Amino acid sequence: MSSSSSALLRRARHLSTAAATVTTTATNATSTNATSSSAMTISKAKSKLRKEHDTDKALDIYSTVKSNHSASSPGSTHHAQQITVRRLAKSHRFSDIEALIESHKNDPRITDEHFLSSLIKSYGIAGMFEHALKTYNEMETLKTSRSALSFNALLTACVNSKKFDVAPQLFDEMPVKYGFKPDDYSYGILVKSFCDAGKPELGIEKLKELKKRGFRVSGVTYTSIIHALYKKGNSTEAERVWDEMVNKGCVIDVAAHNVRLMSAVDGDPESIKVMIEDMSNSGLKPDTISYNYLMTCYCKKGMMNEAKEVYDKLEENCCNPNAATFRTLVYYLCRNERFETAYKVFKHSVAVNKIPDFNTLKYLVQGLAKKSRTKDAKGIIRTMKKKFPPNLLVAWTKIEKELGLASSDTEAAK
Repeated sequence: MSSSSSALLRRARHLSTAAATVTTTATNATSTNATSSSAMTISKAKSKLRKEHDTDKALDIYSTVKSNHSASSPGSTHHAQQITVRRLAKSHRFSDIEALIESHKNDPRITDEHFLSSLIKSYGIAGMFEHALKTYNEMETLKTSRSALSFNALLTACVNSKKFDVAPQLFDEMPVKYGFKPDDYSYGILVKSFCDAGKPELGIEKLKELKKRGFRVSGVTYTSIIHALYKKGNSTEAERVWDEMVNKGCVIDVAAHNVRLMSAVDGDPESIKVMIEDMSNSGLKPDTISYNYLMTCYCKKGMMNEAKEVYDKLEENCCNPNAATFRTLVYYLCRNERFETAYKVFKHSVAVNKIPDFNTLKYLVQGLAKKSRTKDAKGIIRTMKKKFPPNLLVAWTKIEKELGLASSDTEAAK
């Protein structure tokens, strides 16, 4: 095992030991309260994890989720675990992910199906489906009860790992092998696997079967099919399924409306504005994704002033820009050679920790250098070096050298 994996395993063992200690001393209120006052809160840990891109630092933050949190409900720490796993996966530190998740199998709560399911889902987030399946098959050994809950976690891990063809096999094998019945949610994930594989027609067939068998089909399941149909360019069938969803009385949420907005992003911006107004009139609040589609539509039409106005009014519309907002706007501003404006948008992305990806910022740095805005170009690279660990910065170093932006030792020191 690598040195980083060993260090991680020591951290993870500390958490498992802490959990055991709290379980055996839960009646000692004074001790528990003392531990609580010195430990980082879950909320604070998640906030710091969202802002931290250095994987080693992220692991240190996660390890400070101390014993009093280990004794809490599985859901309270699962989100922090997911963020940490995403950071590790982004750096391709899969052995570290395995060390982290496997260490939790020594936790006394492993017999709780919710807790074990969170481990399966975390493996899925990392795209490590074989590890997720292995954990699921170990449930007897770990003395964990099995139901549709853990099966749904396995199916989710399967879809997140893009093993779309495996999901139907799991449906055929696992319920028979382990003696449980899939629930409505299980079938929803199965339909999503067909849709994500680009086979919405199979999802529609399954939908018909479910209706005949009396299963409740949610708006989320309908939305998965509609999304896949739009992506394949079959808007007529997508609208038919939409009408069916409406007629069935399904709850139609913002996500469902956003799928329709996505399908209109190459068309007329005015039509998207009308759709957003319709959402508001129906009592739904358009979210950042809704406005992103309007902004993107303006960008594709070269209407950059209008696109920038949508971005500027996000806060007025009770929304916050997300990573896609910054990525899209910076990219199209650069395409229109509005590098100064793009640089201001970039600085905002840094302030809210939603920095665009390398391929987007590469255009910005190249454009600034071309316009002799060397200081700003260097500033972007300097920011990247501060925000991200060295193993993620090889491409930036190459760009820096190609554009003659490499700082001298003296300048770097200043």
